[in-house]
Amino acid sequence: MKPVVALVGRPNVGKSTLFNRLTGTRDAIVADLAGLTRDRHYGNGRLGKREYIVVDTGGFEPDAGEGSIYREMAQQTRQAVAESDVVLFVVDARAGLSAQDHDIANYLRRLGKPCVLVANKAEGMTQGAQLVEFFELGLGEVLPVSGAHGQGVRSMIETALDRVPGLAEDEEGEAEDNTGTIRLTVAGRPNVGKSTLINAWLGEERLVAFDMPGTTRDAISVPFERNGQRFELVDTAGLRRKGRVFEAIEKFSVIKTLQAIENANVVLLLLDATQGVTDQDAHIAGYILESGRAVVVAINKWDAIDSYQREQLERQIENRLAFLKFAALHRISAKKRQGLAPLWASIAQAHASAMRKMPTPVLTRLLQEAVAFQAPSRGGQARPKMRYAHQGGMNPPVIVIHGNSLDRVPDAYRRFLEGRFRKAFDLVGTPLRIEFRTSSNPFKAE
Repeated sequence: MKPVVALVGRPNVGKSTLFNRLTGTRDAIVADLAGLTRDRHYGNGRLGKREYIVVDTGGFEPDAGEGSIYREMAQQTRQAVAESDVVLFVVDARAGLSAQDHDIANYLRRLGKPCVLVANKAEGMTQGAQLVEFFELGLGEVLPVSGAHGQGVRSMIETALDRVPGLAEDEEGEAEDNTGTIRLTVAGRPNVGKSTLINAWLGEERLVAFDMPGTTRDAISVPFERNGQRFELVDTAGLRRKGRVFEAIEKFSVIKTLQAIENANVVLLLLDATQGVTDQDAHIAGYILESGRAVVVAINKWDAIDSYQREQLERQIENRLAFLKFAALHRISAKKRQGLAPLWASIAQAHASAMRKMPTPVLTRLLQEAVAFQAPSRGGQARPKMRYAHQGGMNPPVIVIHGNSLDRVPDAYRRFLEGRFRKAFDLVGTPLRIEFRTSSNPFKAE
């Protein structure tokens, strides 16, 4: 199995920068702002033939008070340390030693887990006396590195892997097979319960769930397996209206969320029953539809509203989300874990519909039957003539129809064809795109 390396330290010492350097990605949001990372963030790294898993954590405050988001972040860090084989304790070489560093060092010493003390932001300090004070922590040698510039990072990870018990230097990590994994992104407005839902599925407090909008700032990916089917659950930051996004960090969070939607196989759109269906919910749903992702809609906090509010909410969904009629709708309570099991059947059905294979002979026969039942109206001098159809893509399914004068086919007839194709192939939970391609006239004068 791959060794697990956890990055631990107080806020703003450069853990996420080191995470991106070790994984060779830009998955973790990096900015000069304390407390940016809040959840555990996993990534894969490689050193020669040796593979490892690296875990980024939020700023660690071991003695954070009850009811504070920093206490929730500290719990995430403790869990990451418990899962790890070796800990990289990151300190700030330029800011110097702090009382919080002492608290973290005392915590790590009590655990007795292999630990490497790393002084980040140490550009030009490799021989400097500034690093001497960190020996007070009692964790042995201090390794000066620069996560931003990559200096000393290779020797740091070599030292860390050498301290993993029973790991041979030439041991190769097991290749991770992602074939057949469904990437499920949970999207919605801030504070609708996205992290709470994923925690309920996992059966543990894997993500920070706090009663404060904007708790999640990054797109956090969590592997999960259910009934033999592997999933990659992606928790995203809540999407607010563009006019209310002021901080640069929140703009990065929005980009990460939109990327997670585009890279998903299925998107679970989560609504808040207590807030109703807002314009922003409709905007998010529209973006999912434009991206061509399969979608399942879930109304969270259903238990928190009365019968009259439920009736009003049903009407709002019919009016504002009418363009998602093809998607399954569920009423759930993530906090009380009510109605969660049926979600998985709809997610599997949406994914299967998005990846459905549609043979050309069947499509052509369905097209001919549709035209025989109702031919497209005449546009101008010629009536559109449809000859045959074939599949042009999956996720979302694309049907390409060839013929003459198809540029005159009205939108109403396109919707008529979509309905017949959906019914024939049982396409539920996925957009269906129909493209018309008109044959050129070889006798037309240039």
